[in-house]
Amino acid sequence: MHEPTRTSTPQTARHSDPIHYPTAVQQPMLLTAELPPGVEIVTLPGGYRTLAYTHPTATPAPIPAPAHTVQPIPAWAKTTALLAPTIGGGIAAAGFGISYAAPGLIAMTEALWAALALIAAGTLAPLLLRTGRATGGRGGAPVQHVTQNITASGMFGRASGTLNNR
Repeated sequence: MHEPTRTSTPQTARHSDPIHYPTAVQQPMLLTAELPPGVEIVTLPGGYRTLAYTHPTATPAPIPAPAHTVQPIPAWAKTTALLAPTIGGGIAAAGFGISYAAPGLIAMTEALWAALALIAAGTLAPLLLRTGRATGGRGGAPVQHVTQNITASGMFGRASGTLNNR
């Protein structure tokens, strides 16, 4: 098995077989103006000159902030997060309360409509009866006034009164 060799190591020092090992690699020479950006000719510690990618030294690249840095939570977000369950619970309680109160509310609205109808009938009935009498066929009858006087003596005394028909 053969070990890798350096081009500077003579062939006779490592192997006795007649394989030709090149002592130097011929590379075409480039002018420094032809080099692409970021590539330079560099001399290695062993004395070899080669092309290498280099980092620009004029402006150091900014170090990006680590992705795991913790940023403070804004106060409005904390307040909203704390109020959300409270508001949701209040809405749920109101929904349950309305569902339990719905039959009673329906009964109350029906009672209010009945009371409204009674009041309307009480105010409209005398007007309708008066107009009905005036057109009853006997003409306009005179309006009668009835007065009543009641007197009583003592707390448990008997009451007596007179009725005047005019």
